[in-house]
Order: sequence, then structure tokens, then C-alpha cells
Amino acid sequence: MAGEANISGFKPFNSPVRWAVLAGVWLSYYCFGLTIVTLAPLVAEISADLGLSRSQMGSVLGAWQLVYIGSAIPLGIFLDKIGVRRGILFAFVMIAISVVLRSQANGFASLFLAVAVFGLGGPLVSVGAPKTISLWFEGRQRGTAMGIYMTAPTLGSMTGLSLTNSLFMPIMDGDWRSVMLLYAVFIGAASIVWLLITAHPDCKQVERDHAETPRGSQYENFKRLIRIPAFQIVLAMSIGIFFCNHGMNNWLPEILRSKGLNAVDAGYMASIPVVFSVLSSLAIPRLALPKRRIWILAVLFAGFGASSLLLQAEQGPLLTSALVAQGLARGSAMTLSILVLLDIPGVGSERAGVAGGMFFSAAEFGGVGGPVSIGIVSDMTGDFAASLYVLTGVSVVLLLLLAALRIQQNKIG
Repeated sequence: MAGEANISGFKPFNSPVRWAVLAGVWLSYYCFGLTIVTLAPLVAEISADLGLSRSQMGSVLGAWQLVYIGSAIPLGIFLDKIGVRRGILFAFVMIAISVVLRSQANGFASLFLAVAVFGLGGPLVSVGAPKTISLWFEGRQRGTAMGIYMTAPTLGSMTGLSLTNSLFMPIMDGDWRSVMLLYAVFIGAASIVWLLITAHPDCKQVERDHAETPRGSQYENFKRLIRIPAFQIVLAMSIGIFFCNHGMNNWLPEILRSKGLNAVDAGYMASIPVVFSVLSSLAIPRLALPKRRIWILAVLFAGFGASSLLLQAEQGPLLTSALVAQGLARGSAMTLSILVLLDIPGVGSERAGVAGGMFFSAAEFGGVGGPVSIGIVSDMTGDFAASLYVLTGVSVVLLLLLAALRIQQNKIG
């Protein structure tokens, strides 16, 4: 992709503006992570206010992923046409609208639709972030930049999980609707920051150079990629990773409250995985050289399984260990999977855009299935024990897929 930004002779890799652009991308992903968990700490309050069952709330929590599945690839193509500057701004707008609509919900249908709108903004962040980094960074700096911005959704989630009940609900006199509006104001302010950053002449030059770069048919790229066995396996892995990640992101506070913790303590405990996820995002991808990635992913997937088993424990060291293991796995599993995807012969940087869209589109099948399955299974059984065993089973499937991927790599190499 390095050649894309050099048509005019301008080299963004040497521009100090690239760090400001990275900050803007980080901010967009922070808002993404914050919005994902805005409902999770308030499940009990919202369910009581709107009269929702756990199954209905599980459906609401997975609503945006349903839209994401269908929109990721076309929005990725849309992003190529309008550029990352306008594309990420559009993402900010759609995310803010989703949060405002949540504050106005009066029942299951309206809340479901409000959350679904987020699915029109989320893909533009997921696909736009790595695309932006590829335009502004090269070599080792590209990996560093990716590791930095991948901390943003984690920190956004940590903010929502730890501060919603401890700070923002008391400030807003226990009114969850006002908390939603507060988050929407913050997201709107963040979009203005992005506008100011990308108003710089260097940003506009990068956008012009990228627009003038010749591209092959996206349809032909799609057909070529989907025929590669290793690519198919990584797409299947993405489903399992998101099943575990989104299932836990949305239900962890409620799982902890079912063990007798109050809302504030559950929020603080639910932020433990987020802290270790940040550390994992910064450290593990740097250590994951191509030859090590499969083995490190195996350890992370085993961490998923161990975490869901240990969450069966009551309050104490085992429960804390479960939260730490979950955070370490959550922080790097997706990043390493994307790196493995790009290493597959036939993918490469020239097809990274469509490959990324396909990855996230497939992954969100798991993003929907995780929250919905946990809600349904816990409704059927009356607690979260069976749901946690389901997550353990998914981690075993991930390890089997990883073994199949290793076999494919040996055939190629």
C-alpha cells in the first residue's frame, strides 16, 4: 500500500501529522468501544424500565451485529470511494445517532432499532482504522500504530463498564436515558476533533493521492479470496473469537451481579479484563513474529476456555484469575488473526481492504450469536452456568480450527 500515497510525490510516512491522524483514529475506536458497552452495565435498569426478558435483552445487545454482517463489505467499498476522512466522520455521526435513539426507546422494538443503527457506523471504524494506518505508516511503525489504536476500544469499554454506575448514573440521578445522552454529546465532540485533525492540507493530499490510485475489481478479489482454504479457516475463527468477545463484553457485569456483587462492584470487576486487554494489545502483537503467531493464538484460545470455566467460581482468587485470562485473550486474539489473514498467500496488502471487510462481516455472526446465545441459554436454565460451558465449547472449536490452519500452512510452505 505504500505506493498508494506517493502519486504526487508527497510521503505521509515522514509527516508529523500522521501522529495526529493516529490520535483521531484512536478516538473513533474509543467511541466504538464505549458504545458497544453502554447498555451492558444498565441491563437490569433498562430491562425493568422497558419490561424486557433476558432473551429480549440478548437480542437487543446483538442487534447492531446483525446490521454489521450485511453492511461491512458494502461500507468498505463505500469507504474506498469517499475516503477515510469522510468515512470515519460518517461513522461518528451514525454512532452518535444510535446512542441518542437509545435514550428515547420506549420498548423492545424501539431499543432494538436504536442499537441496530450502530451497525451502520461500526464497520466504517473497523475497516477504516487499519486502512488509515496503512496510508500513513509503513514498516515497523505500522505495527506500533496498530497496537496503539487497538487499545482504544478496550479503554472505551473500560470507561463504560467502570464509570456508568459508579459516576454517571449518580450524576444523572439514576436516569439511564440521561446517561445515554451524555455519551452522545461526548461522541459528537469527538467527531469535531476528527474534523479539525483531517482539515490539515497533508490529510487532504493523502486523500487525493489515494483516490487516484488504480484498483482492481472488488468482486474479483472477493471470489479469489473466498476460494483459499486457509482464508476460509481464518473467517471461521473470527466467528468464534467474536462469539466469545461480544458475549462476555455484554453479559459480564450481569454474570458478576448474579454472584452477589452490587452494580458498582460488578462494574469495577468487569473492568479487570479491560485493563489486561490493553496490556495484551500493546505487548503481544510485537512479540508475535509470523512463525510464532499460531502458537500464541493457541495459548490465547486456551485462555478463552480457562476463563469461562473459572468464571463458574464464586468471589475470590479463581474469579479474579478468570477475568485476567479473559483480558489477555481478548486483547490480542483479533489482532493476531488479522495478521495471520494478511500473511496468507494471495491476500497481501493489495487485497487487505476487501479481506478486512470479509473478516469483520463473518466475525459479526459470532458477535450476534454470543450475546443472544448467553441470553437464551440463561433464560432456559435460570443462571449463567450453562452459558459459560457454551463459551468453553467454542474455545475448543477455535483450537481445532487453529490445528486445521496449521495443516494448511504446512501444505503451502
